[in-house]
Amino acid sequence: MFEIGRDILNHKLKDVRVKRDNSRRLLFLFNLFLFLFGLCVARTLYLGAVGNNAPRYINNQGVVSRADIVDRGGKDVLAKDVVSGHIIVRPAAIQDKDKDAAAVLVHKILPYKYSLQNAIALINSDRKFMYLEKNASDDHRLMVKEANIVGVEIEPFRTRKYPKRRLFSHVVGFVDADNRGQQGAEATFNDYLIENVDPLKLSVDSRVQTVVYEQLSIAMSKYNAKGAMGLLMNSRTGEMVAMVSLPDFDPENKNIDPEANRTFKPMRSLYEMGSIFKIFNTALAYENGINKEYLVSKPFKVPDARGRTAATIDDVRSFKPPHPYMKPDEIMLYSCNRGSAQIALDLPDGKQQEFMHRLHLDEKLNLEFGTTERTLMPMKWGPVERATVSFGHGISVTPMHLLLAVNAMTNGGIYVYPTIQKRSLGVVQGERVLSPEISSKLREIMFRITEETTAKQARIKGIQIGGKTATAEKRDANGKIDRLRNLTAFAGVFPINSPQYVLLVILDEPKAVEASSYQRTAAYNAVPTAGKIIDGILPLLFE
Repeated sequence: MFEIGRDILNHKLKDVRVKRDNSRRLLFLFNLFLFLFGLCVARTLYLGAVGNNAPRYINNQGVVSRADIVDRGGKDVLAKDVVSGHIIVRPAAIQDKDKDAAAVLVHKILPYKYSLQNAIALINSDRKFMYLEKNASDDHRLMVKEANIVGVEIEPFRTRKYPKRRLFSHVVGFVDADNRGQQGAEATFNDYLIENVDPLKLSVDSRVQTVVYEQLSIAMSKYNAKGAMGLLMNSRTGEMVAMVSLPDFDPENKNIDPEANRTFKPMRSLYEMGSIFKIFNTALAYENGINKEYLVSKPFKVPDARGRTAATIDDVRSFKPPHPYMKPDEIMLYSCNRGSAQIALDLPDGKQQEFMHRLHLDEKLNLEFGTTERTLMPMKWGPVERATVSFGHGISVTPMHLLLAVNAMTNGGIYVYPTIQKRSLGVVQGERVLSPEISSKLREIMFRITEETTAKQARIKGIQIGGKTATAEKRDANGKIDRLRNLTAFAGVFPINSPQYVLLVILDEPKAVEASSYQRTAAYNAVPTAGKIIDGILPLLFE
């Protein structure tokens, strides 16, 4: 009896345990359900607030749709997705009752290729699949849609079109077969373009870009140059208003141009930029209280540590100093190598290197729209290196490095980082790298250069322009100076009394031709080219 009672007691206890376990399971499932429900609510609220970050459209082939890219005015489309389609025929899938209508449809679409008799033969053939018309017109695709015949169908596809073609090839870039950005703005803003419907508005002006492109193309032909570059930036906001690199490529037919043409040289190629560096050398002279006269009537012999001649600095044959001795402002005004070298050697040790670093001329630039090449600096900073860097030799930078540094020297002393997105005008934001007083002095000299010396052909009526020219002899494969190959450049700032824009024009290896009076220096090719560009864009910039 006691055994039976013990069994009943044990049974009841087990039953209680089972019920308790079931209750725990139900409670766990209930809490899990509440947690998942909470996640769904939170996700719904999040998507309602910020939108879905998933691509707006992906077709069966994984091709992502993209938002349009437009210029700063918003009217000129620079890149756009176009939905089109191929007309396909699958004879085996066409029902007997539709064969006559299908044959008539094929004949109407391609009457020059398929007579009605040939169309009937095609429809009744044993072919499984064929493209009747690739990239079919809107009218033809509408005919197929309205006919609604199984077996005569549209294979839709999405492609990226570039209405301006070569004009913005480097700025906008291109996409791959899956419609994903590979270069230019297409790559930089790839996420935005696949996650948004609203167009991406760039800072570039299609009208200004056209003027720069056309004048550089004319200059390349006129002076038989190997290449040409043009960069125009808003001095205050850093907006890139125009960026041209020639030769270029067709983003819709990339394979017809050499692959090297896709390189955006203003950021990916290094050059010794020549006498524009005298702007920096003169700024250094002012910063360090140097205002004495230097003998410039004869070549300057750079001494080594033992007092012997390590190198001789001279100027081009056409250089004729107005008087034997000149101060730093005149040395820059007349672009005198002899005087520049002497200023550099009078600077305290380390000042040149510090100034180059202050202007980011000694480093790779990680910009919003890409990364530049790393600059080539002197391996050591002895007397010869210090002398040659003062007039832009022995140091290689990208044109973008130079543009940003010149802008900082002339806009009041603020280093502004560039952008290809449209910004609103406000207080200049950036790094203070030079005093406003020295910046003002440099602008005065640059204004005199366009009025009195090497940049007179850049003058335009109605606006005061300041600038600095550069003619740098290139080096051969062995590193030796090749006096028959030049890089010529002009850096212009306008209006010079209150800078709003900075322009850099470069011609790569222009020849001594009749159009340049058989000269190869910047005053005879880069400067007149810049003058024509400024003349053409002024009404567009200040309308």
